[in-house]
Amino acid sequence: MLIAEIIRKKRDAQVLNSDEIAQMVRGISDEGASDAQVAAFAMAVLLNGMERQEAAALTLAMRDSGDVFDWSDLPGPVVDKHSTGGVGDNVSLMLAPIVAACGCYVPMISGRGLGHTGGTLDKMESIPGYVATPDNSLFSKVVNQVGCAIIGQTSHLAPADKRFYGIRDVTATVESIPLITASILSKKLAAGLGSLVMDVKFGNGAFMSDFDKARDLAVSITGVARAAGLPCHALLTDMNQPLADAAGNAVEVVNAVEFLTGARRETRLAEVVIALCGEMLVTAGLQSDRLKAVETAMAALEDGRAAERFGQMVTALGGPSDFVENYAAHLPEAALQRDILAPHTGFVNAIDTRDIGLAVVELGGGRRISSDKVNPAVGLTRLAPLGAKVEKGDPIAVVHADSKDAADLAQAQLLAAYSIGDRPEAQPVVRDIID
Repeated sequence: MLIAEIIRKKRDAQVLNSDEIAQMVRGISDEGASDAQVAAFAMAVLLNGMERQEAAALTLAMRDSGDVFDWSDLPGPVVDKHSTGGVGDNVSLMLAPIVAACGCYVPMISGRGLGHTGGTLDKMESIPGYVATPDNSLFSKVVNQVGCAIIGQTSHLAPADKRFYGIRDVTATVESIPLITASILSKKLAAGLGSLVMDVKFGNGAFMSDFDKARDLAVSITGVARAAGLPCHALLTDMNQPLADAAGNAVEVVNAVEFLTGARRETRLAEVVIALCGEMLVTAGLQSDRLKAVETAMAALEDGRAAERFGQMVTALGGPSDFVENYAAHLPEAALQRDILAPHTGFVNAIDTRDIGLAVVELGGGRRISSDKVNPAVGLTRLAPLGAKVEKGDPIAVVHADSKDAADLAQAQLLAAYSIGDRPEAQPVVRDIID
C-alpha cells in the first residue's frame, strides 16, 4: 500500500493493521516516507487516536527498526524503570543498584535532559571518566558482571523513533498518548527487558501536569506493553515539588551517593525509590507480595549492597574506583554557593516546580537547544520542601553558580517560584499504582 493511503486511512479514523503500520515505520526508518508524510501521519494519530492493538504494532515495528538486545543467557530476570521526567528526579541512580543487589539485571538506557527536566545521562556524565555511551560489548559485560549499567541510547536502538520524535517535536504532535506510548516502549523493548515499571509524573513540574491525563498515559503504557508481551506496572507520583532536595547534575549525584550510603535520606525521595524497587521485584517475579518486595529492597539498601553495586558500575564504566568513598574529591564544584533566604515567616505552601527546573537550565545545568554543553557543577541544593516551616532569613535553597550574575538570576527565579504562607495540606507522593 502507498504511504499516502496509510495516512488517508488514519485520517479517516480507520484502524490500521500490523502490516500497514510496519510499512509506515519502514518509511520512517529508510526515509521512504517524506517529512511531510511522517508529519501528516503523526497529526492523523493525534486527532483520531489508535486502538490498543495499533499502538502495540507501532511499538513493535519501531523496536525492530534497529538493534534488539538479548539477555537470555543471564541467570536472573531483566527489568527496568522509566520516568516521564521531573525536577530533582535522580531515582534511577539509586534504583538500578538496589534492584541489582536483589538479584535482577537492570540494563538501563537513559536519556538527556529535556526542557525543564533533568536527564539521568547528564548526571552520570558528571562523574569523571564515566563512559555513558559504551559499545554493545562493554554494556553487556557490565550488566553481566555488576547487574546494572546506566547508559545512553545508541543510534542503533529504535532509530525509527529518533526520526519520528524529531518530526513530532516541530509539528505540535508530541502530546499524542499512543505516540508517547510507542516512543517509550519501543526503546525499552529494544533493550531486551523481561518487565518494566513506569514512574508517571503529574503536577506542575511534570510534562503531563493533570492527574487524570497522566493516569490515562499510565493505563495506555501498561496496556500496550502487555499487548506487546512486556509485563508492565505504573506508579503515578507527585511532581508538585522537586523530588530530591537537589536539582542539577553533580549535586544530584552527591544526593544519590549520600542516599545509598545512608549519610542522608529524604523521606519523600525514599518512598518513591523503594516503592518503584518493590514494584520491579514484583513484575520480575522475584516477589509476589508487594510488602515483602519493599522489605527486600530496603534490606539491600540498608546493608550496603546497593552502594557497593553503584561503585562497581561506576568503575566498570570508566569512573574512579573509589568514587563512593571519595565522591566529593571527584565531582566538579561550582565557583560560588549562595544561600537563598526566606523573605518572611511562614510555611512553604506552593512551589512552581517547572520554574525550579528552568532555573537550573539558566545556570547552565540544562540545554536551551540540543547542541548546548551542560555545566555539570551548577545547580540547586537544600531545596525546602512543601510544608517546611521557615522564619524570615532562613535559607530555603542554596544556589551553585559559576558567576555572580548567574547566581543573581537564579535567586530571583527561586524567590518567585516559592510561595510562603499558611501550612499546606499534605499530599501522598505515590498517588496510584496501575498493575
